[in-house]
Amino acid sequence: MRGFIVAAGFLAFAVAPAHPQTPDKPVRLVLQITVDQLRGDLIDRYAAGFGKDGFRRLLDDGAFYVNAHHRHANTETIVGHTTLSTGTDPAVHGMVANVWLDRASGELRYNVQDAEYPLLGEGGGVDQATEIDPTLRLATTQGRSPRSIQTTTIGDEIALSLGPDAKVFGVSVKDRSAIAMAGHAGKAFWFSKSGGRMVTSTFYMDKYPDWVDAWNAKGVPASYANTSWELSAEPSAYLFGNADDMPWETDFPGFGRTFPHAYGPADGKYFTTLLTLTPAGDEIVLDFAKALMAAEEIGADAITDYLSISFSSTDYVGHFFGPSSLESEDNLHRLDRTLADLLAYVDKTVGLDQTLVVLSADHGASEAPGYLKTLGIGGEYFNFDAIDKSEAITALKAKFGVAGELVDQFFQPYLYLNRKTVAAHGLDLAEVSHGVAEELRKFPGVAYAVSSHDLRAGRVARTPVTDAVLANFHEDRSGDIYVVFEPHWFVADFDGQSVTGSHGSPWPYDSHVPVIWMGPGIKAGRIGRRVETVDVAPTIAAYLRVRPPSGARGRVMTEVMD
Repeated sequence: MRGFIVAAGFLAFAVAPAHPQTPDKPVRLVLQITVDQLRGDLIDRYAAGFGKDGFRRLLDDGAFYVNAHHRHANTETIVGHTTLSTGTDPAVHGMVANVWLDRASGELRYNVQDAEYPLLGEGGGVDQATEIDPTLRLATTQGRSPRSIQTTTIGDEIALSLGPDAKVFGVSVKDRSAIAMAGHAGKAFWFSKSGGRMVTSTFYMDKYPDWVDAWNAKGVPASYANTSWELSAEPSAYLFGNADDMPWETDFPGFGRTFPHAYGPADGKYFTTLLTLTPAGDEIVLDFAKALMAAEEIGADAITDYLSISFSSTDYVGHFFGPSSLESEDNLHRLDRTLADLLAYVDKTVGLDQTLVVLSADHGASEAPGYLKTLGIGGEYFNFDAIDKSEAITALKAKFGVAGELVDQFFQPYLYLNRKTVAAHGLDLAEVSHGVAEELRKFPGVAYAVSSHDLRAGRVARTPVTDAVLANFHEDRSGDIYVVFEPHWFVADFDGQSVTGSHGSPWPYDSHVPVIWMGPGIKAGRIGRRVETVDVAPTIAAYLRVRPPSGARGRVMTEVMD
């Protein structure tokens, strides 16, 4: 695996202590909760609206690492989830971006796509028009699997160490979130927008268990038809209660920028998409997860089971309204209730005294540039559409004698060159990509740009930013040029939609996430030392006394073990 060789050459990280302390008895369940786009400060920021049984229960009874960060540069969903599950960097586990260019086929590859394992059952298809920009050269297979993940996950290691009686599951609205956490040995379920159902692929099973068919037949998603997302309290109870209609927020068709946000009829064009843009998405996932726990008898015996639940609504709401919005604030209040419901159910069925709970996030979030400007802080959207015709790139093309397009496209975080043009002119790809990277650095809004050739050859100055880029560099999957934007600059695109907020940078607002542990033997408190998300999987492994994932490079969080 060449990505591992490159990473090992550039990155040197400490490994876990040899003799960590663990509880005398194994827990019956590891419950790993991942909240998509939950920036590290947001729990404290919106805590006034929380009850006592959700986030507060975790904070009162758990160890809260308030200075936890992803150390890779591309803070995206698949990258963060896989880092949490594997305990290593994308340079090693291989999931460098939500989408990357497959050089063999010339098509952009969605991270968990796999043509050999189609989605299972009628209505299982993922609606590409709402998942990925349809104008891109993206392979259209509806198959899904974890085979692109190049190391084991903590779920895999639990299955390997504890045997076939250990149950491993991942559940989410997003396919990539469920799959990254369930790993290769577990089973993953996610929400199909095109089918309005929870689905899986033939990688995991040949037919749905009866309980899945029964849950889908209940029509939980359809129960939201002709209702609305209403504020859960009076506006005066919110930090952003007077900011319900901001001009920088995304006005999604039929959804609007102000409360109440109507879901519309069940047969509406965007009905299932609107469910995911609101707390309803998390509520649907929780309902399914509870059905799974009951049917599969999760935590019912002495063998430790593993259940990952990834809540995605915070990410969608953040993209469309920004993290500093009334919608984001109310969404987190409702997520708090969802967490309270989940913890109460686990306590009733398994016992929280028999459960190790860890909560974190796949990435943080940028603020909307419009909101930042009201505070006198700079921030802009970066437009890559006309970059090939810019004065700087035009001059560079003249220097190389290039007549056609030199820049093919940008897809977070990589710029791709037109290799056919480069080859047709007999140019050296390393020289051209280095030249383009040097010119990109001069663009307003670009903090750093570096070619993969220079990363491969080690021709980079070691800084916190370049270390983060190196942690993201994979020999086979990284694009021609890695682009890092200035703080508060980003490309306003999400699944083909122009949006309000985004993420994907190495800056602290994107890298900072919460890490909270609660379980037997764990001392409650706030811990200020810096830790990294690669530490999570090795800590679970040490707690359970199982082998860490095969590529793990993180440290055991000693406070969890003491």
